[in-house]
Amino acid sequence: MFVLVNLKTYPCDPVAVAEAVRDVDETTDARLAVAPQAAHIERVAETGVETWAQHVDPIDHGSNTGHALAESAADAGAVGTLINHSERRLKLAAIDGAVRAAERADLETVVCANNPAQIGAAAALGPDAVAVEPPELIGTGTPVSQADPDVVEDAVEAAANVDPAVSVLCGAGISTGDDVVAAGDLGAEGVLLASGVAKADDPEAALEDLVEPL
Repeated sequence: MFVLVNLKTYPCDPVAVAEAVRDVDETTDARLAVAPQAAHIERVAETGVETWAQHVDPIDHGSNTGHALAESAADAGAVGTLINHSERRLKLAAIDGAVRAAERADLETVVCANNPAQIGAAAALGPDAVAVEPPELIGTGTPVSQADPDVVEDAVEAAANVDPAVSVLCGAGISTGDDVVAAGDLGAEGVLLASGVAKADDPEAALEDLVEPL
């Protein structure tokens, strides 16, 4: 089970959270990673934790002021990137371009989508994984696996019908170990979460609770 912690732009200490993720990762068979803000990728990667970017743009080197270049994320220590998170939406052509940019930089990719139909379209672009995240559940503490389990099962089926090699992750409202287990029972191979760890008083304890049932 892959557990990817997105720090968004929360006012947390990215290095402290990264160290917590790294330490818990050493105690579990689950795969743990953290996605900090772009400016913090290098500092987070230096802790030894698996580090992801939150976004890359569909660009190459050149005149692209203010954009996120995949090679820069990789040079800073990222090994993967989220694409098309519901808080950083892209059009389909731009998603495709971002996946290609990430591939060029040897970054693993997770393309986010809101529903099973979008999951199928995203899987057709050939990312490493897709993540279904109904935006209305993000940050609520109510996991999609509980609020609408059919969404997860249908997303898994939609991706498999397009490309069985594309893994499916589950996001939105994930905050406990039971949520992670439920996501796995529905066919997901990993979870995305944010506030459950990034806003926790004790991120390490929150992570230990997440992986304990695995």
